[in-house]
Amino acid sequence: MQATDKTYTVLSGGGGGAKFALGLDQVLAEGQLQVIANTGDDFEHLGLKICPDIDTLMYTLAGIADPDTGWGLRDESWQFMESLERLGGETWFRLGDRDLATHVRRKELLASGSTLTEVTAELCRSMSVRASILPMSDDPVSTQIHTTEGVLPFQEYFVHLQTEPTATGFDYAGCDSAHAAPGVLAALGHDSLAAIFIAPSNPWLSIDPILSLGDIKSTIINARVPVIAVSPIVAGKAIKGPTAKLMKETGLDPSVTSIAGHYGDLIDGLIIDEQDAGLQGAIEDTGLQVGITQTVMKSHEDKAALAAFAIDFAISLGGNKK
Repeated sequence: MQATDKTYTVLSGGGGGAKFALGLDQVLAEGQLQVIANTGDDFEHLGLKICPDIDTLMYTLAGIADPDTGWGLRDESWQFMESLERLGGETWFRLGDRDLATHVRRKELLASGSTLTEVTAELCRSMSVRASILPMSDDPVSTQIHTTEGVLPFQEYFVHLQTEPTATGFDYAGCDSAHAAPGVLAALGHDSLAAIFIAPSNPWLSIDPILSLGDIKSTIINARVPVIAVSPIVAGKAIKGPTAKLMKETGLDPSVTSIAGHYGDLIDGLIIDEQDAGLQGAIEDTGLQVGITQTVMKSHEDKAALAAFAIDFAISLGGNKK
């Protein structure tokens, strides 16, 4: 394991990304982990600013996330949604009673003049989150899904329509004018940085919105430390979510080789599951280093083991940057 004076930065969405971040948080000391969170999913709903990936990361790292759904809070109640439904309100995006407090507090802080970065830091302090969670930007960026039914905002496609429309492409509205949030570029270039990880989040829906910001992507390209992605695809399938479906619909083979091709020269190494070990050679032929381990995270032990492997893999790469 790396010395405690080293830091690690991970690009993450919710879901699998939050699990990987939790594993890193388990094996690293306080102050060593920085998480750059996707905000392309953020949207206004019921008069509130909802930040799904930030909230999933906060709840997961605080140890209060719902272990069954992977989102929201453990032991949640739903009286607000039940009352809203009786009144004829929109209930397709469910906000639990305790979760609602997070969004109300965020709205209150934003209305007082705080930035999203400052609000996220305050919420993390309130929840005793050890890691630093940084929104990718304080500027609005909105993930748009091009489908056979038209262009859909992310939450409309992902939650309201349950990913049913056939996807044909993606864009990230606002990315050309948005800039990295305060602290993000420093997290990707600090003298103490030992590695940059790309979590096993959906590349198109969770990671590419972050990389759509030119200052973030250029900083990663010029990073002096290894950049390592963890594949969200295992044996041709996504552990959770529509990654494999989206790959098929946009003409890609749902495999770790396609993930390697997608990230290309941005990364130095790819961590794949033992079930995909037979594809190691094909990936290495592209110039990437390959780490092979169990990447399916079912328990806290699985999460910590994957995180420890990722750190050791980064150390093994050393100066073998492209």
